[in-house]
Amino acid sequence: MCCSDHHVKVDSCSCGCGDGITRRFFSRKEKIAKLEEYLRDLRAETEAVEAKISCLKEEK
Repeated sequence: MCCSDHHVKVDSCSCGCGDGITRRFFSRKEKIAKLEEYLRDLRAETEAVEAKISCLKEEK
C-alpha cells in the first residue's frame, strides 16, 4: 500500500490508495484526544526550536 510511503500523517491522499472516505464528525472524547495529541506535538516542537536556538547561540 502506497500510503506507508507518505512521510506525513494523511487522512486521504491523491495517489488513489484509499477509499476516498474521510470522517467529518467526531465525538467530544475524540476531539479532546486529538487536541491533547496536538498539544503534545506543539510542546515537542517548542522544545526542538529552543534547542536549535541554544545551539545557534553557542556557535558564535
